[in-house]
Amino acid sequence: MKLIAIFPQGLEKEGANELFELGATSIKIFLRAVSFEVDITSFYRIHLKARLPFRFLREISQFPCNSPDTLYAGVQRACEWEEWLHPTKTFCVDVSGSHPSLRHTHYTALAVKNALVDLQRSIWGQRSSINLEDPDVCIHIHLSHEKASLSFSSTRFSLHRRGYRPGMGAAPLKENLAAGLIRLTHWDRLVPLIDPLCGSGTLLLEAASMLLGGPVGLNKKLLFKFWPDFNSQLWQSEKFNANKEINNCPIYPTIMGCEQNKDIALQARENISLAGFDHIISIKNISFTDLLLPLEKGIIVCNPPYGKRIGEKEELYEMYKELGYFLKTYASGWQFWILSGNANLTKALQMKSTKRFPINNGGIDCRWMHYPIN
Repeated sequence: MKLIAIFPQGLEKEGANELFELGATSIKIFLRAVSFEVDITSFYRIHLKARLPFRFLREISQFPCNSPDTLYAGVQRACEWEEWLHPTKTFCVDVSGSHPSLRHTHYTALAVKNALVDLQRSIWGQRSSINLEDPDVCIHIHLSHEKASLSFSSTRFSLHRRGYRPGMGAAPLKENLAAGLIRLTHWDRLVPLIDPLCGSGTLLLEAASMLLGGPVGLNKKLLFKFWPDFNSQLWQSEKFNANKEINNCPIYPTIMGCEQNKDIALQARENISLAGFDHIISIKNISFTDLLLPLEKGIIVCNPPYGKRIGEKEELYEMYKELGYFLKTYASGWQFWILSGNANLTKALQMKSTKRFPINNGGIDCRWMHYPIN
């Protein structure tokens, strides 16, 4: 299979590394996307274990497309629709990209829909229903350079939703982005991991999930089960293997967060409980200035407010300044990572970073910055 994985901007390379670990080959990195190839076993494995992608698209065909007529004809010839889209299955169409004669994605999606239902009527005398929320088949068309690519999406909605997070702060970090940030720290899952400004706990939750190593893709409707080459026996085998790899070690490293706001600390604890990580993550409803770090050196991570969504910049400047003082005074020998969306605020740390990865967080241009604390 030839697949395309969609990633948060800035995590493409780390996403490619994760896919390679799970069996992907022929990997090519693009902006917000990675193309690769897998066999059927690795295809199921990445859906169970990949933590960084938003979605996977299975590319089926490419065809010339420079007008509504060539789109219509190309879609009908794109694959063996008798196998892929029986009238008993519902479907939807997503479109990305454009062409001068196909400027509007809604119009393009409508043209694709018409091509398919016309073809169905000619074969079966009946057609599928459209279901935008819960389809059996999700078709993706991408238009670029006089060409159209037709793919099937393996899920209707984004894979970043883990299902453990009903309680969120004012500016939540997406789960797949949090997982990518943790991977970039090269945390070895042996030393403590601390978040002094943990909010609803997303960084800690993703770290604990990575520590356990279990599957993350089981709480979604997986559309590949409706594909003609779905192998139920192999899928069950991969699920069994993924669950077998869960780390049930009786002793885990310290994973701890601080949140001064009582309501948000409660949200974090509820999220942790829902995820089943009460025995791994602890949340303290205190200011980071009152935090007592473990004796064993480890990694400190945080995603503080940037002054663009929540918080006043003057107050935040003082908070960053206090954080820098706390780290230099009490965290000597630790590694510190911060997601910075405001360079002026980060300067208040009065520390020098050694690494910085450009990351897009909800449309905000950020840097994932590393500070060794001496």
